[in-house]
Amino acid sequence: MLKLVQKFLQINKYSDIKNEFKDLFLSHPNYPSLFAITDSFDLLSVENAAVRVSKEQIVDLPSNFLAYFKDELILVEKAKNFVRINTSKKSNLRMSYEKFLLDWNGVIVAIEPNNVVARENLKAEYGWLKYFLPMVLVTGLSFFYNDFDVFGVTFLITSVIGLIVSVFIVQEKWGVKNTIISKFCNLSSNSSCHSVISFNDDVENRWVSFSDLPLLFFSSSIIAILIQPVSSSVFIGFLSLLAIPVVVCSIWIQKFEIQKWCTMCLAISFLILFQSIIWFVSDSFTLDFSVASVFPFVFSLLLLIPIWASVKSIIKKLLANDTSLKELKKFKRNYSLLNFLSKKVPHSEGLDELRGLSFGNKSGAVKLSIIISPSCGHCHKAFQEAFELVLKYPDKIYLKVLFNINPENNDNPYKAVVERLLTLNRSTPGKIVEAISDWHIKKMSLKKWLKKWQNEPASMMINQEIQKQYEWCSKNNFNYTPVKIVNDRIFPNEYELNELKYFLNDFVEEKVEVLEKIA
Repeated sequence: MLKLVQKFLQINKYSDIKNEFKDLFLSHPNYPSLFAITDSFDLLSVENAAVRVSKEQIVDLPSNFLAYFKDELILVEKAKNFVRINTSKKSNLRMSYEKFLLDWNGVIVAIEPNNVVARENLKAEYGWLKYFLPMVLVTGLSFFYNDFDVFGVTFLITSVIGLIVSVFIVQEKWGVKNTIISKFCNLSSNSSCHSVISFNDDVENRWVSFSDLPLLFFSSSIIAILIQPVSSSVFIGFLSLLAIPVVVCSIWIQKFEIQKWCTMCLAISFLILFQSIIWFVSDSFTLDFSVASVFPFVFSLLLLIPIWASVKSIIKKLLANDTSLKELKKFKRNYSLLNFLSKKVPHSEGLDELRGLSFGNKSGAVKLSIIISPSCGHCHKAFQEAFELVLKYPDKIYLKVLFNINPENNDNPYKAVVERLLTLNRSTPGKIVEAISDWHIKKMSLKKWLKKWQNEPASMMINQEIQKQYEWCSKNNFNYTPVKIVNDRIFPNEYELNELKYFLNDFVEEKVEVLEKIA
């Protein structure tokens, strides 16, 4: 389902948020429901609609959409005389409109196409070059210093192909999803790479597992061939011949034990058979091996085994941590848990009367108040996260910024910051965003900020407001900053303020329910 929705995003020019959608979707407490999809779209500010329409409206629907077909979520792309559907297992299936309408229940999810095409992320797009270019450089130097013949080049090419397929096998073993692997492993209904690769799983603490052998063999072969092209190729051909019983055993297990084919395993088997045949029928066929032909491969293998064992352990821990993090996110995104951890403000009376700085929609479902101090380092982060939420969800959030500072403490140099911000908010409200951003986001020095934002001395009304906010904080024992209040409840410290975005739809639904009860 994930790959299906990511393809849906890609078609509508949202390629840059596919990975972000993956994190939100997999950590959603309602995963893998339709609500988890639409809620993740909302968090990413992707305009979407999940509705049930009559089948006659098919002509009016967008050119692509998600739909429920035979109780399965599919991706539909409309053409003139047919529809092209993609399922979780199969892609690009052509179907007539009549046949599609027969089993479609009318439910669709549509999104607004991204008309603003962002510049492609070059790092993500061409990141593979940092691995590919060194290999090309080393290979080029090897060709320059060594005499390669057709025999050596053939073994080098087959070993490189074998290494690539071996990497895919290890990824499939670890559950790392890859589009290329998925297409390669689902060529037919009788193929299942994961079933074969995971058959008779190895002991977890073993240094080298059966699925690691092709990776070590082909990587050692490449290094050995680059060092001694001809003589190493002869020895590798001999090893490929010795591996034929293992190849036969692998094919027998796939055919009779598992009754599923692993296309990647078959590719490895073919490459080994090909290398052994090339060696057997070539002029280089010999069983008399010198140290020069054996040493490069043995040395490479002994070098790579401990390196791979260490790297493998690190990667497994990272994957385990990633899985645990997703489960933790799913747990934290439970709205009931947030409500349980949120405490009521002891004395909320008078909060609405406090006049601080305000941003966003006053009618928004989320009333977020942050109480900060200009001298507090943590308040910089709190304001920035709160302000970014307003910028991203201006219709759903109303932000009020209040200050907790003693108006009678004239020795506090940061008191002038609060006075000037509140004064500026009354006299020139259009500049307040720049002023508070200079302080809490750009983190200007006090001297530089005061010089830039000079204004008239604070009026009695401003001083009274500062006193009023200070007394309200004292009444509630808020002798610390920042304090984060959401809809008259203290936002729990167990959550980062930017995690509030996960619950916006819950707050909206809660507000609708309250309004319906009142009506």
